[in-house]
This record gives sequence, structure tokens and C-alpha cells, in this order.
Amino acid sequence: MSGLCLDAGAGPEPVLPASERFTLAWVQSVEKTAWQEDWRIEHGRLVLDLARIRGTGAGMEPPAGARFEHGWWLYRPPLPPLPRIVLAASAFTADHQVCQAGRCRPLHSLVSVVGDQPIVLAPCPTAQTP
Repeated sequence: MSGLCLDAGAGPEPVLPASERFTLAWVQSVEKTAWQEDWRIEHGRLVLDLARIRGTGAGMEPPAGARFEHGWWLYRPPLPPLPRIVLAASAFTADHQVCQAGRCRPLHSLVSVVGDQPIVLAPCPTAQTP
């Protein structure tokens, strides 16, 4: 099993242990609305289990079948397992956060950032599992 590694241009750095689930959270840049996605690592791929949006607008309309609970639109995106996720880095938006067991940390605090390189999230090679 592999944990979660982040790479911002200096090579993959392990940040979560094997078989852990995590939440990726951010604030949408135009509407300033919270967005969260629950992920897990399965068979060396990233699997998206659930997405939550705090509001609507600017391309954030919940899809058909979404349900509204406790102030969030919840839905299961029809996304296949992914080998990696690439997140753009911008000085004009708040940092993405990775959350585990109720504790959230900015992604840039977890990796050695090289300039304004995007951050890549991917399962760690087995030798790098934290």
C-alpha cells in the first residue's frame, strides 16, 4: 500500500500514511465558496468518494442528484480512479488544504515549493510511504 505524496517540483514528499483517507479543501476563487472532496487511495490510484460545495454560482452548480445537507451540496462525481491530481498554484487564491482526522493543513506547508509550480498529489511509491 502507498501513502499520499505531494510534489511541487522538488520530487515527491510523503505526507500521509498508507491506506489513509483524506479531504482536499479549498475556496473557489470567484465566488469565495468552500469546496471539499473526500479521497482515498486504492490500488495505487486516487478515488474520489464524495464532493461538497457550500454554495452555487460561477460554474459550481451542483449536478443532478446532488442533495443538500447541513448547508452543503453533496454529490458523487462520476470520476474514474486517477493516477494523480494536479493543483495549480496562484498568488491570487488561497492555498488548497489537505485534511485528515479533522485537522487541515495548507498544502504549501507540507512540501518544498519550487517557485509557483503546481502541486501534484499522487500515491507514494512504496519505498516512500510515510
